[in-house]
Amino acid sequence: MFRHFFAVPPAADVNGQEVGAVRGVLASVLSMLERDVTHIGVATDHVVESFRNDLYSGYKTGEGVPPELLSQFPILEEALEAMGVVVWPMVYYEADDALASAAVGASKDDRVSRVFICTPDKDLSQSVVGTRVVQLDRRRDVVRDEAGVVAKFGVRPSSIPDYLAVVGDSADGFPGVAGWGAKAAATTLSRYSHLEEIPKDWRKWHPSIPRARSLSEALNSAWDDALLFRTLATLRLDVPVFGKIEDLRWEGPRSEFDRFADRMKAPALLRRATSAASSR
Repeated sequence: MFRHFFAVPPAADVNGQEVGAVRGVLASVLSMLERDVTHIGVATDHVVESFRNDLYSGYKTGEGVPPELLSQFPILEEALEAMGVVVWPMVYYEADDALASAAVGASKDDRVSRVFICTPDKDLSQSVVGTRVVQLDRRRDVVRDEAGVVAKFGVRPSSIPDYLAVVGDSADGFPGVAGWGAKAAATTLSRYSHLEEIPKDWRKWHPSIPRARSLSEALNSAWDDALLFRTLATLRLDVPVFGKIEDLRWEGPRSEFDRFADRMKAPALLRRATSAASSR
């Protein structure tokens, strides 16, 4: 929604409501369905705040988000459902928690050959498992499996929350640990997978890690913050998203999608959805 809002020209529906981002997301989802995607679920942040705001006052909020963008979220959720797509609107949790939970649930089904998490966001890299659960960056047409995560960040998927804890995540609003950059985090966490495994005494660190003393002192002095930031970066895997994998099968648009297409002045979306359904 954010990407389309700032990338595509504004577009109003028949009532004058801005729906340019909605139309962009619907077209994006349709492009997957046209490529023979069989099962799909879309997670949204129904509200921007989540349980993480209760844990850390500096966590991201809806402050500064253009109202013309926020107003499109409920429209998108309704439009996706009318298009026949399962939607998970998050209130207490975040959309990323829903995606992580859904990936785990889908991967447990032996009939599922591969699970694609369709976002390049670095926090979802923690959900990658071998070549079975992967990330798909559709803008670059790049699939990132576990080896790809290691190549990009220098750490395994299971260490991504620890990595973000010390490096920080500006998008989510937590700063990380002073003096720790991406290179230091990768070098250290490739040797010690989790924060607790890093020796408290810098003299016991592996000699291949530069600046051990300064990194150790910075981490020890900010220990409680680092653990909190890791909690913020750790995605929940217990969000109730679907019961069985067939709940996610796309069967085509519902009858009410005609109304949404007319409302958004986007007849091409209806034609594409109908065509994709008929070709299955």
